Amino acid sequence: MNQMYEYASIKVVPSLLRGECMNIGVLLYCQQASFLGARTYINAERLRALDSTVDIHDLDRALASWERSCEGAGPTADLSPGQRFRWLTAPSSTIVQPGPVHTGLTQDPGAELERLWRVLVR
Repeated sequence: MNQMYEYASIKVVPSLLRGECMNIGVLLYCQQASFLGARTYINAERLRALDSTVDIHDLDRALASWERSCEGAGPTADLSPGQRFRWLTAPSSTIVQPGPVHTGLTQDPGAELERLWRVLVR
């Protein structure tokens, strides 16, 4: 049976002044399946073409925090998966930003997260 899901890309904006960005991950939330997941990947070579001074280590730590939030750890541990998704997709002005939220239908949220990651990030 198809289930509705919501997803957003995770972008890195190395220079807020320039506004250039690169997709580095995907968040996917499916209420019916109680699923909230994140899949990330940093192409350091491509990112350094946008900004040679970007700190990949700091970026890795930031993404790990997003992934922990999806798993129900960290400062959002007491929130439901839906609340955590809304918290993660709220607009921000940091180097790591969510893209707009989109919807879709799937029978397997985990497989759909992987597919979106391959299409949007890899």
